[in-house]
Amino acid sequence: MKGIVFVELLKMAEDLLGEDRVDAVIDAADLPSRGAYTSVGNYPCAELTTLVQGFSATSGVDADELQRVFGHWMMKVFATHYPDFFRTNPDALSMLESIESEIHVEVIKLYPESELPRFDVRRTAPDRLEMDYSSPRPLAPFCHGLIEGCLAHYDTTAQITAADRSDADLTRRDFVIQVADPA
Repeated sequence: MKGIVFVELLKMAEDLLGEDRVDAVIDAADLPSRGAYTSVGNYPCAELTTLVQGFSATSGVDADELQRVFGHWMMKVFATHYPDFFRTNPDALSMLESIESEIHVEVIKLYPESELPRFDVRRTAPDRLEMDYSSPRPLAPFCHGLIEGCLAHYDTTAQITAADRSDADLTRRDFVIQVADPA
């Protein structure tokens, strides 16, 4: 995984828990990287899940909920660092539709070694999007938080339903995003 994800997780954790508690989690985790990340480096996802578990144990917040909160955090980071993607997509559903066809294409150009999750997306109505997420990494709650963060960025109210279809080798989650009637 790209280091920016680790760097931002530590920033979020410091914001929520404080630097001393974050350092204690890193020390207790005995990570191969020792918790020293650069935004352009590559690190095993296992370190990310170890950190999330540690922050969960320290804070008392469920690990899946922490992933969702982190998804919100990362969407704000993406909006700040990559505003052109948001300017060229007029609404949340368009932005979510563009992940595989635009955003991931650009990520691969910059970082050819990236192993990205897969999104199969279908717009089944003007106000409804179906997204099938699949990844060897157990980050479906993080993805859910990214979706929620995208909706918040565009000030869009929607209902998100999710169905887990994971197996031993692959994390899969089907999301249905139904935009609320503004009336």
